[in-house]
Formats: sequence, structure tokens, C-alpha cells
Amino acid sequence: MLTRLHHIAILCSDYAVSKAFYVDGLGFDVLAENWRPDSGSWKCDLRCGEAQIELFHFPGSPPRPTRPEACGLRHLAFAVDSVAATLEWLHGRGIDTEPVRVDPYTGCAFTFFADPDGLPIEIYQNPMPRNDPVVD
Repeated sequence: MLTRLHHIAILCSDYAVSKAFYVDGLGFDVLAENWRPDSGSWKCDLRCGEAQIELFHFPGSPPRPTRPEACGLRHLAFAVDSVAATLEWLHGRGIDTEPVRVDPYTGCAFTFFADPDGLPIEIYQNPMPRNDPVVD
């Protein structure tokens, strides 16, 4: 049975730029970094809460389709306790974001920004704790 998300794999066009974005810009910790001579590629494992991001660089990878949206992964979304505080933190690191929107179904604030290759990344505010009684 599926119990949790283990990792997300991202292919980048410029390894140094993308690694700096995810490590220095977003603050993810490097768990492992490996040069793979058989494929001439880099693989960097990054910690993201309980999950991991595998950052790959393969020479000659085609660019990511953007508009119109292609089938496949649409975006990454990260839960945050405060969209406003996270925006201040991102902007302080030189990361531009879209205007904040509100999810009409949950009432939660969210917005997007992009990684160096244009991969959309969403921050989504954790909903307020529920006050409903716990039912066993």
C-alpha cells in the first residue's frame, strides 16, 4: 500500500544554477550528490520535510513544455504555515512570485513561483486546525 510520498525527480538544464536555487534559495538540505560518469550526469538528493527531491542534470535534455500545458506533472506544491511570511522569505532571497490567490473551495491562500527551468512551484497555506470533535 502507498503510505507517503518518497521523492520527486526534477531534470534541470543547468545543474549549478538549479542546485543553488533549491539549496540556497529554498533552503533544502543536500543528502547526497553524485557525478555519474556512465551517463555524464549529476544526481543530487535534497531533503524536503519527510520527502526528497532528486535533482538530475542530463546533458542535452529538451526544455520543459510550458504553454499550452502539457500532460504530466503540472507543478510542485509545498504546504506553508503562512503564505505572507513565506513570500517575505522568498522575496528576500530574490525569488519572484505571482500575486496571492485564494482557493475558492478551501479558503486557503496560495501562489506560484518558478524554478530556473520554469517548473511551477506552489506554496499553499495549511488550513486552520479544525475544531471538530475527534470521532473514534
